[in-house]
Amino acid sequence: MNRIIVLDLHFLGIARTIASFLIETEEGPVLVETGPHSTLDHLRGAVEAHNYRLEDIKHVLVTHIHLDHAGAAWALAAHGATIYMHPFGKAHMVDPSKLLASATQIYGDEMDRLWGTLKPIPEAQIKTPVHGEVLHFADKILTAWYTPGHAVHHIAYQMGSDLFTGDVAGVGINEGPAVPPCPPPDIHLEDWKKSIALMRKLNPERLYLTHFGMIDAPKQHLEHLEGRLDTYVAFVKEKALEGHKMGRIIKEFADMTLQDLEHHYVHGEDLQRYAAANPADMSVPGILRYLKKSGAFEGVEGLKV
Repeated sequence: MNRIIVLDLHFLGIARTIASFLIETEEGPVLVETGPHSTLDHLRGAVEAHNYRLEDIKHVLVTHIHLDHAGAAWALAAHGATIYMHPFGKAHMVDPSKLLASATQIYGDEMDRLWGTLKPIPEAQIKTPVHGEVLHFADKILTAWYTPGHAVHHIAYQMGSDLFTGDVAGVGINEGPAVPPCPPPDIHLEDWKKSIALMRKLNPERLYLTHFGMIDAPKQHLEHLEGRLDTYVAFVKEKALEGHKMGRIIKEFADMTLQDLEHHYVHGEDLQRYAAANPADMSVPGILRYLKKSGAFEGVEGLKV
């Protein structure tokens, strides 16, 4: 069994919300996910707790370029690491100005506290594996699988019976339910279902979720994830067709998802963890954007969203 060290980045001071994964090889550690730049000090401390330095990490694999997964990639590159990502994300990492401006527009004065900043990564330090490409890191072998649905620039990385899933296998915290994070702009229901089918076909024994940690019942997890994905999209579509405005849909969606979590015995700090990893006010706009682009509201008059 591969030794995979789960690093808790303590996002916003909350434990078990965002993870990075350290893979030990005969030639030094490989890192999967960097977390946001705002948690870089926690990443550094977690790496040092296992007798490594950030400078020792020469290979960093990110599942996609959302800030909670790849926001600190530039800092690892500054220490000499090569960063592996989907080709659709490369341009935004070489010149992050548009990505940074977009995030700043959304988060405003909270941008630095939540995510930190972004700086360019030299193009020569970015590698973009193709779908199914096998990556060799000394004695460890990982395969890159394109897995869109949550983001068009999403990759899951397989190492033997282990699969690092980013967000395409959803959020699952402390053995809680599998829920799909659905932020704009790339949510696509049909693509996500195809990616879930691919993950089933790969038949991993363990999933490693960025939010958060190892899942040892992949089949059940993916089944529940797919069911909630259908539920989320249907719920938002129904509320929009009823003529509800965005703010009301977000509130009703938040109430629905909270009741679902509580029904599955999620309480206390774990509710906070789920909210930090998968905020309702991001999923509703993402799902609505998908529905509009897919023609779900074509010919419908009086929509308020």
